[in-house]
Amino acid sequence: MMESKSPVCNTCGEEIGVKPNGEFFVACHECSFPICKACLEYEFKEGRRICLRCGNPYDENVLDDVETKTSKHQSTIATHISNTPQDSGIHARHVSTVSTIDNELNDEYGNPIWKNRVDSWKDKKSKKKKKHAKATKDEDPDAQVPPQQHMEDISLNAEAASATDVLSVVIPIPRTKITSYRIVIIMRLTILALFFHYRITHPVDSAYGLWLTSVICEIWFAFSWVLDQFPKWSPINRETYIDRLSARFEREGEPSQLAAVDFFVSTVDPLKEPPLITANTVLSILALDYPVDKVSCYVSDDGAAMLSFESLVETADFARKWVPFCKKYSIEPRAPEFYFSLKIDYLRDKVQPSFVKERRAMKRDYEEFKIRMNALVAKAQKTPEEGWTMQDGTSWPGNNTRDHPGMIQVFLGYSGARDIEGNELPRLVYVSREKRPGYQHHKKAGAENALVRVSAVLTNAPFILNLDCDHYVNNSKAVREAMCFLMDPVVGQDVCYVQFPQRFDGIDKSDRYANRNIVFFDVNMRGLDGIQGPVYVGTGCVFRRQALYGYSPPSKPKMLPQSSSSSCCCCPSKKKQTQDPSEIYKDAKREELDAAIFNLGDLDNYDEYERSMLISQTSFEKTFGLSAVFIESTLMENGGVPDSVNPSTLIKEAIHVISCGYEEKTEWGKEIGWIYGSITEDILTGFKMHCRGWRSIYCMPLRPAFKGSAPINLSDRLHQVLRWALGSVEIFLSRHCPLWYGCSGGRLKWLQRMAYINTIVYPFTSLPLVAYCTLPAICLLTGKFIIPTLSNLASMLFLGLFISIILTSVLELRWSGVSIEDLWRNEQFWVIGGVSAHLFAVFQGFLKMLAGLDTNFTVTSKTAEDLEFGELYIVKWTTLLIPPTSLLIINLVGVVAGFSDALNKGYEAWGPLFGKIFFAFWVVLHLYPFLKGLMGRQNRTPTIVILWSILLASVFSLVWVRINPFVSKTDTTSLSQNCLLIDC
Repeated sequence: MMESKSPVCNTCGEEIGVKPNGEFFVACHECSFPICKACLEYEFKEGRRICLRCGNPYDENVLDDVETKTSKHQSTIATHISNTPQDSGIHARHVSTVSTIDNELNDEYGNPIWKNRVDSWKDKKSKKKKKHAKATKDEDPDAQVPPQQHMEDISLNAEAASATDVLSVVIPIPRTKITSYRIVIIMRLTILALFFHYRITHPVDSAYGLWLTSVICEIWFAFSWVLDQFPKWSPINRETYIDRLSARFEREGEPSQLAAVDFFVSTVDPLKEPPLITANTVLSILALDYPVDKVSCYVSDDGAAMLSFESLVETADFARKWVPFCKKYSIEPRAPEFYFSLKIDYLRDKVQPSFVKERRAMKRDYEEFKIRMNALVAKAQKTPEEGWTMQDGTSWPGNNTRDHPGMIQVFLGYSGARDIEGNELPRLVYVSREKRPGYQHHKKAGAENALVRVSAVLTNAPFILNLDCDHYVNNSKAVREAMCFLMDPVVGQDVCYVQFPQRFDGIDKSDRYANRNIVFFDVNMRGLDGIQGPVYVGTGCVFRRQALYGYSPPSKPKMLPQSSSSSCCCCPSKKKQTQDPSEIYKDAKREELDAAIFNLGDLDNYDEYERSMLISQTSFEKTFGLSAVFIESTLMENGGVPDSVNPSTLIKEAIHVISCGYEEKTEWGKEIGWIYGSITEDILTGFKMHCRGWRSIYCMPLRPAFKGSAPINLSDRLHQVLRWALGSVEIFLSRHCPLWYGCSGGRLKWLQRMAYINTIVYPFTSLPLVAYCTLPAICLLTGKFIIPTLSNLASMLFLGLFISIILTSVLELRWSGVSIEDLWRNEQFWVIGGVSAHLFAVFQGFLKMLAGLDTNFTVTSKTAEDLEFGELYIVKWTTLLIPPTSLLIINLVGVVAGFSDALNKGYEAWGPLFGKIFFAFWVVLHLYPFLKGLMGRQNRTPTIVILWSILLASVFSLVWVRINPFVSKTDTTSLSQNCLLIDC
């Protein structure tokens, strides 16, 4: 493929020209957005002086001393418009023998977007005043858009398409809320600096060790706060227009043009992840409000359990009745267990007289389905000595879970069974990858990569949505919500995935252990959406398949040499940087793969021999593995099975790509697919995509897209947090550590990097947190304190710090809509998890690195007690309970000892005591939910009553002993005189 001597303008498609010194003309030195001089001049005339990609302002001197090679620019644009060929594909890229024009220049009908833009320039001046008056009237004058979002979300939308064509918009946080929030953050940072200046310059000589420990802890807490706070600098909201999506891609009388989606559902142990829960997830996917020929559901059984296979057979049979019922009456949610458990009037808004009859019949069918499923579970409780046997008498291939062949079974679909009304159903595929001794299988990440390859061979949808087995589809239009971003020809081109927030059922109303993670999903993730996008959280995420294959974004510029890139993510340097040879090799290899899409995009021009030669020459086999069918599918950006493939051989090829040795000497788990190296593969996978320059989007529909279950038992919750924290420690100790990985490329924004650093260093906060929670008890027991006698200035600093902390929280609640109870629960569990699970994760992570001691985690049970929230009150002893229990005991003992000491010393000791008591009660209040979990269920006496009873009883006992009310007062003078008369 020939390349042009000069990069092309992203607006008109012409060469951008060169400077007198021979370098390419660059308008924006931050992101190198390709735009020519003529288009830039027009942008300046129109008053738009910010970069379309990154939102940073252009340099005022950028137009000086520039020579362009396109003197007749306007006539060339007109000629290019009339001669540009149309592209029938929705996501296809234009391929030219001269230059490559990215798909961001094409709308849904194949016409260049910039053609519409040029046409709109002609009458823009006449409409400018009218549009400005209307915008002033309709828009909120207090609204403010973060500058980083101008390109991705607003600017190109407003200029490249009319208002009715926009599929999504950014709704900025009102200026009155976000400005005051930022001012308080800066104020708090200033007060922190003054506070540490005072703390460091005023040591406590009588308790120097305690003072030094406290200062070190406080500095780390401030560092952690900065990492957590500043990625929330530019939070945004988004709104989608599903009706416009349907109008654009689902025209009456024509086949649907919506993109196909492959769903991944992962399960391991059906005894801990009940098949009924997995069945509800699968049924909710099959009943989606989406074209049936565009949906395929792949269920990964990584435990090779016959129970999972048989339950999927029952699920496929029940789906023939359930799917048409859901679509006929548009019910929500479409998971039967949760639909029939709704305590609402199901007759409301249902005008069909047949609905009541059909609903009762369907509920009866579902109860029978549950009986059959429970019978399968009961049968599977005891494994026969000879192993499981299938209905045809043959032995189940997965009897040995660690040594079995790959298994694939296709249910339903185009050639499978249809529903009871004769309509086609989405395809359902059972997958169990091959496992053999001596091979590393990489747990969930390996299972997900196996599904990527199987789905690419069988259906090859351009988008992938992965769900945990206990996360069902709560909103049948969730996929359409994601498509409003991914199928947008402007916004979606650089989007690697759309992440939905996690919502949960079955959690107690008080959310004792912060299982909902409201602060993270409603505050932190919306803040990241204003930078480069939210992190991947493991479930409820729609991926672009090409992004999983390790390709770079289609619009990412490659016109600047690597040596002229910035030296780090946030500090640009004009000096030539020396790049790591391994990074140069990886970048070259990635660009080679990117170029191969264009070289081999038109596969019909090659015969079978030429195709195999091209694939071999471009080293695809070393990257993707030894499967020509799979490699060919990776080159099809719009998805679909290649026409050259024989359908009868697809299953055999699918079995081949899930063999245990397929990933040997390939890039799977290193550069493509789910990334290996951590048990929290989700964070690592999303981080790699963001480092390549992709961005992600956070979608929060009014009706939650997905809902799942969470462990409400204290011990299970702590083990879940331990797993997450250990994964973060593993990433911190790996080559993918965000502190240094990807700095040379400069594609990861510095606030985004700060957020990723926070995700890997938060477990280390446990060390200063344990020390800080121990200090109150030591101070009470020794009579010393970490703070000297306060002056008026010091008192003002402490008061200002407390006020700034409160104001930051209040203003955060104001723009996010999070309740103060959720914020307090999050704060409490931050301490509980920090002094228990996070502490163990740090030590286990270092043991794994230094001594090679691996930790095997069991899958958290998804079952619950018959009693509502019965599991909440079960006490399961684990070593994770020891540190917080010890902290509670020593702080309570310290309070008692402090009161005793104050009583003995007199009233002058009560003043210093209150500071120490406040410090100790801060620890006890944060650990109070943990104490309730230890106490278990108290049917009569609340836990708080027991706690206060013990504490007050101890205090009053000491006071009683000190006062001695029953001892008569004696005259000490007469007593001493009497003693003198005694002859000793």
